Amino acid sequence: MKLSTAVLLTIAATVATAFPISTLERRAAPQGIDISSYQGSVNFNTLKANGLSFVYIKATEGTTFIDSTFSSHYDGATNAGLIRGAYHFAHPDSSSGATQAKYFLAHGGGWSKDGITLPGALDIEYNPNGAECYGLSASAMVSWIKDFSDTYHTSTGVYPVIYTTTDWWKTCTGNSAAFASTNPLWIARYASSVGALPAGWTYTTFWQYADSGANPGDQDEFNGSLQGLKNLALG
Repeated sequence: MKLSTAVLLTIAATVATAFPISTLERRAAPQGIDISSYQGSVNFNTLKANGLSFVYIKATEGTTFIDSTFSSHYDGATNAGLIRGAYHFAHPDSSSGATQAKYFLAHGGGWSKDGITLPGALDIEYNPNGAECYGLSASAMVSWIKDFSDTYHTSTGVYPVIYTTTDWWKTCTGNSAAFASTNPLWIARYASSVGALPAGWTYTTFWQYADSGANPGDQDEFNGSLQGLKNLALG
């Protein structure tokens, strides 16, 4: 989820119309981070002491990459009493959505109804190594995401969270509203407000509002109460 400077400027330029900051009340809402091997060793007890409630941890990418720090990060978050979940960085140009969902599930991306495991997240965004939309048409991209989402749901009983930006979603899915009734939204926008959301969603469940801050990794916020966060972990 490390975005380029150009991407950050695009995100920051989105018009803030759909979700003013006042409705989220940053600092009152549960705070969290998302991390990967890029952050290296993380002291999760310090994160807990800093008041964080949750963490998303990179597990996999495509069907050839398993994050080397996933297990230690996941165990550390668990031992510190943080609510945690895993995320998968999608490569829609390399294999089907179902194939990548199964790879994610096989390497840490599962979900259990234990009150501390968040639904797995599909990180679907700007291609770091090629065409922005991975060479897929908007309809093909929607089909790919549905393939991933349905496969994950069939295995776990919950739909994955979708992490994206409004700009990428509009460009690469044609602003599809097909997932708004099933998949929680995690929007990335580094600005003072969430801004316009992709079609269909009237609110975002998570907001990634900065790529650095007082704690390691990207800075995130849950749109609701701590009990609401726990309820999401319960499915």
